[in-house]
Amino acid sequence: MGADLDYARSLADAADELTLMRFRSADLRVETKADLTPVTDADRAVERLLRERIARDRPGDGVLGEEEGDDGAPARWIIDPIDGTRNFSRGIPVWATLLAYERDGVVVCGVASAPALGQRWWAERGGGARRNGDALHVSAVSSLADASVAATNARDLTVLEPLVWHARGFGDFWQHMLVAEGGLDAAVDAELAVWDYGPLGVIVEEAGGRVTAVDGGPPSPGAQVISSNGVLHGAVLEALTASAGS
Repeated sequence: MGADLDYARSLADAADELTLMRFRSADLRVETKADLTPVTDADRAVERLLRERIARDRPGDGVLGEEEGDDGAPARWIIDPIDGTRNFSRGIPVWATLLAYERDGVVVCGVASAPALGQRWWAERGGGARRNGDALHVSAVSSLADASVAATNARDLTVLEPLVWHARGFGDFWQHMLVAEGGLDAAVDAELAVWDYGPLGVIVEEAGGRVTAVDGGPPSPGAQVISSNGVLHGAVLEALTASAGS
């Protein structure tokens, strides 16, 4: 394990301790941001904690976080303090802290830590992907008719459901981690910010899969993100594109 990934996991440890302490707490404070999305005191506290640790331990690194923005450094930590804030705020255990380390525009390692599920996924470029220490690999399903897929938007579910064996909405980070571990064969997400998909690409790709935007290019802020086992990727993109053009 490289030093960057080792440090990312230590940041996840600190985040998990704080989030679990606030999860299902009676005094959790929930507010609505200007973009009409919810934020809790735990979201803000986690990002502040991680920023302070990074400034102390790795002063040459920058941070891009959902709650406090980007400081513009070429090597930076991308932080979503709680991906799945709506779930977190309602006591549903499907949420995670997402951490990615990006150097010169390339994510070199990532962690998705979901302590209420007892699960953590991580990967580094060239080092494979793991869940709780066990090696991950995507599925080998090669036909949409045999595929199990997830989609965040009802429209995408409607498009895919007649074409596949099973389609459901899992949402957020979890659907992409299920692709990485072979439980799902593809996942279609909503329009995401960079902190929403920061570590997802390296984890899925190191598990043998593929992650792109709908046009087949790399994920970008404000665009949908699609992950798959790689074999089915073209078929999923084709189905989504054909539906958009009809």
